[in-house]
Amino acid sequence: MIELHYNDRGLIPAVVQDAVSGEVLMVAWMNAEALHLTQVTGLAHFWSRSRQALWRKGETSGNVLRVDRIYVDCDADTLLLRVHPAGPTCHTGAVSCFYRILPNENGETNVE
Repeated sequence: MIELHYNDRGLIPAVVQDAVSGEVLMVAWMNAEALHLTQVTGLAHFWSRSRQALWRKGETSGNVLRVDRIYVDCDADTLLLRVHPAGPTCHTGAVSCFYRILPNENGETNVE
């Protein structure tokens, strides 16, 4: 059994990645209960820091995340969830929460 290292609030970051495309879809926080529910149900559950509540991704939109595998990083302080999304992941309707490019100081988005 791998001993996970939660932060001082009992949370661990979870990077969510599409199991087919490899695209990073979102980053969220999990506590031990969210991780347990995810493992038991096969659907991604998280901890909302703003609402101080447990939530299942897609509970209102229907865009659930079916978990294929959960990986742990080398320090055991971050999780990677490989998922099969049932629709857009972002609350904005975008496929991924990472759809905006941060420009450099010159306003350019291409850094090559």
